[in-house]
Amino acid sequence: MPLSKQETQRQTILQFWRQGIRTAAKIHSLTKIPLRTIYRNLKKIKKTGDVKHRGGNGRISKITQKAAREIGQYIRRKPTITAKFIAAKLEDVGVNVSRSTVSRYLTSHGYKNALPLATPMLTPAHKHKRIEWAQNHMNDDWQNTLFSDETAFQLFRNTVRHWYKKQRPIRPIPKDRSKIFAWGGFCIRGKTSLFCFRGIMDGKFYTKILERQIPEVYSMLGDSWRLQQDNDPKHTSRVAKEFLKNNVPEVMDWPSNSPDLNPIENLWAIVKRNTELRRPKNLNELDVFLHEEWVKIPNNLLINLVNSMPQRCREVIDRNGERIPY
Repeated sequence: MPLSKQETQRQTILQFWRQGIRTAAKIHSLTKIPLRTIYRNLKKIKKTGDVKHRGGNGRISKITQKAAREIGQYIRRKPTITAKFIAAKLEDVGVNVSRSTVSRYLTSHGYKNALPLATPMLTPAHKHKRIEWAQNHMNDDWQNTLFSDETAFQLFRNTVRHWYKKQRPIRPIPKDRSKIFAWGGFCIRGKTSLFCFRGIMDGKFYTKILERQIPEVYSMLGDSWRLQQDNDPKHTSRVAKEFLKNNVPEVMDWPSNSPDLNPIENLWAIVKRNTELRRPKNLNELDVFLHEEWVKIPNNLLINLVNSMPQRCREVIDRNGERIPY
């Protein structure tokens, strides 16, 4: 039976050692074996005189209970560890498995490898305000609330993962990745139209957007409704406050640094992903696709998101003000 790649490398290193070639740099220059592998095996040779595992030769075909415990400890101590590094660490305790075996084990046991979610930093004061807000609004009737927000849509986003077998897909991305900004709102009865723009929004421009969009809200919710908005300076500017006082029945209070409480963030994520999948080539196409994807959002999703608010409030309280997974 032919030797595995790892065993071949180990035997090669051992042969060089016995021939008097004992530096990792020299062995690497002659064999191109990774330096980490060479250092690990040289350490073993110096200690035992051989490259054999303490647990015997031959690959263990599955993760043993001992290996499983070791893997759990490695990940708890260092969540950024790679499957390749775990396999190397296991080899040091006599468990010979490949990187792919470790990856399969992790996947089958519910582990996922992903970038941490970026989220606004919450201070103790923020958390206290979030708990207070959740307690005050947990029993609200959310049927007449318009959730609103602005977001940026970037041309040539590259966030959609691809499956591949041999060569990783390549997507050329230009240096100029311009953006379109958009304001939108939704309630249990529907959505406003999407307002897209390419400039900078200030308080005055914000009131112009609301002036155009508010009639749609009155047509959906009548004369008794409230506006949800975050605490962005343009929303709380003097000109915006004056406009809201004269044109909106009620503006609800909102805790700082709390996008996870605003269900419109779920809609933005859907629109961004679906638009990216269509690969707009320029800003005009991006604008068209954004409007089309916004219109496609079904009403049953809006209803579910509005109805999620009591649960969001409960989770904020249960988590002592920490971010909630929405």
